[in-house]
Amino acid sequence: MRYLHAMVRVFDLSKALDFYINKIGLREIRRTEHEQGRFTLVFLATDPHAPMIELTYNWDEKDQYTTGRNFGHLAFEVDNIYDYCQKLQEKGVVILRPPRDGRMAFVRSPDHISIEILQKGLSLPQQEPWLSMKNTGEW
Repeated sequence: MRYLHAMVRVFDLSKALDFYINKIGLREIRRTEHEQGRFTLVFLATDPHAPMIELTYNWDEKDQYTTGRNFGHLAFEVDNIYDYCQKLQEKGVVILRPPRDGRMAFVRSPDHISIEILQKGLSLPQQEPWLSMKNTGEW
């Protein structure tokens, strides 16, 4: 058995792609349009052989999807959590749970999907401004 992907329904495909590609740093691997079913599937990953996120965009959806914390989160490992979170902030992403411990942070997509950012290897030494930064909202 092989893990393939997690599916996330998105309300605004262009905002979702901006977040996952331009901010998080994934690449679009493939896209399929389904005229008869009136939906688009976009598969994103760090590389073509990595597990993917499937964004499902239903063309006729009129209302934002409701948020359910039962989904959990998507997780990504980064080389330097402080640098990565700083870059996210510079792109307008709110760090909901700052990496005070040098190990873990959380942000949310435009569709309120929780994204966990984890430090590769051992935790980095604690440092400001992250150490004193408060949590924002929920993740």
